[in-house]
Amino acid sequence: MTTLFAPAEVRNAVELLASRSLIRLVTEIDDNGAIPARRLAATLPDLSTHELRRAFETARTHALVRTAPGAALELTNAGAELADLYDAAARWSRRHASPAPVCAFSTRVRHVLDLLTPSLAADSAEAEADLARPRALLLQWLTGNPQVTALSDPEPVA
Repeated sequence: MTTLFAPAEVRNAVELLASRSLIRLVTEIDDNGAIPARRLAATLPDLSTHELRRAFETARTHALVRTAPGAALELTNAGAELADLYDAAARWSRRHASPAPVCAFSTRVRHVLDLLTPSLAADSAEAEADLARPRALLLQWLTGNPQVTALSDPEPVA
């Protein structure tokens, strides 16, 4: 297997993608459609103003969301593909009761992304067979969205 990304690139991308607030924003729009920008706080009341602002700026900077007519936030193609990756990761995590039988969606996603990181960052044997689909989706998404692997200051994980 050929190394496609430097370890620092993968760590940076995983930190960015595993942000609870980004996961919440992307999956909320994916599950329920566009969110009027002025309703963001009411739609995601579990996130602080700072977390909402950071998630929105991250999503906008990395072309995961765009403002639709009527000032509503909607997913771009990259955002919709990321939502698919999040869903596949959470399904794998639920099926394997990993990291725990009961945990938050964002915790499941982060756990799977953390499991996938070594296989993306260095020459290694194929990831566990059950992780093949989420791994392929993550690899495809990272390749199609190189702006995310650029080194920047990722959002701290709570």
